[in-house]
Amino acid sequence: GRREEKYKWLETHTLGTAGYQPIHPETPFYFFIPRKKEGLEEYFSWTSVTEIFPVYSTGIVTSRDQLVIAFEDSTLSARLALLRDPAQRDETIAEAYQLRDKKHWKLAQARRQLQADPEAEKHIHPILYRPFDTRSILYHPALIEGPRYEVMRHMLAGENVAIVVTRQVKASETWQHCFISDKMVESCLVSNQTSEIGYVLPLYLSPSAKKLGKELSFDRSEREPNLAPWIWPKLWQAYRFEPTPEDVLAYIYAVLYSPTYRQKYAEALRVDFPRVPFTADGALFRQLAALGQRLIDLHLLRSPELNPPVAKYQGTGSDKIEFVRYDHPKAGCVAVNKGKYFEGITPEMWEYQIGGYQVLEKWLKDRKGKMDWDFQHYLRIATAIARTIELQSEIEALYPAVEHKVIALPAK
Repeated sequence: GRREEKYKWLETHTLGTAGYQPIHPETPFYFFIPRKKEGLEEYFSWTSVTEIFPVYSTGIVTSRDQLVIAFEDSTLSARLALLRDPAQRDETIAEAYQLRDKKHWKLAQARRQLQADPEAEKHIHPILYRPFDTRSILYHPALIEGPRYEVMRHMLAGENVAIVVTRQVKASETWQHCFISDKMVESCLVSNQTSEIGYVLPLYLSPSAKKLGKELSFDRSEREPNLAPWIWPKLWQAYRFEPTPEDVLAYIYAVLYSPTYRQKYAEALRVDFPRVPFTADGALFRQLAALGQRLIDLHLLRSPELNPPVAKYQGTGSDKIEFVRYDHPKAGCVAVNKGKYFEGITPEMWEYQIGGYQVLEKWLKDRKGKMDWDFQHYLRIATAIARTIELQSEIEALYPAVEHKVIALPAK
């Protein structure tokens, strides 16, 4: 409003006539605005995911994605050769990759470190950059501002998976900020909003993982679950069987993909890490863990349910992505140029979001202008989303029973 209107309002109102309501800030957040509290007392008695998985961190923050992230390893090898070439001027490289010196990072110093490292190319690794979007990263200490090595070393050390969630959500009215990865994770995996940075909670820790910059040894017999030790006796007492670490992760993943859970606790999920109700019913735990494992396999694109694909890549001519256009009346077509399109993408699939991204649109838009992209991979993503929607319906039918009787687990 205009300043004059605000002054007039202030002159004609008092605290008693302005319609203000008293608030009673309460633990744990002491909000200074009215908050919905119905049903949240029980929610806050459940255990946070960060108490279940005690070792965690945000995803990798490079501060220079345009230099250290690429679609192919070969692109990063070429960039590394450029950085190590003494004939190349710092100013030329800085302009080409939009680099600026900072207080704790200088391009010239970084180049000297790379030139002194004969094995710098061994630092090229896969990274999950966005949902279903694996790219390559030049994960060298000379170039990465926030390597998050305390967690990422466990993802590099060998076979592992990690759940990725946000601590808060500001840009979205709904909560769908959860995904899974078997690779290192970039911080904006589930949202590119600074306040919605992704936190990575690995399932296993590898004591044999060495310091950054060295070869990482890995012995499956040495790895240990990144799960709070108190969880096992509690689950054994309730179920009379001992779930595997994979079972626990899969159960949690199923709960976090429950539409009822997401809607019922949307307000709480916007301000802190998710909390997990562990059912006291062992049979129900197993059912949800089985559904959660199917979701995990779909999201890692390793599920047999991905075949056959639910959509087709049709048309003639070039594969170059010139635009991304969805046309529902034409059998759910997603056109990438005037001659090529995907057929069989339902509106529900097209609009499906993971975190802050509309996945099927985002993946294609990030490849605009490319000709050598993998349309088969896109069909697998589309199928994974279609199956995810179906599985969420199955989880929906089971989830209400979870809250009938919940195991009392430690909570802060």
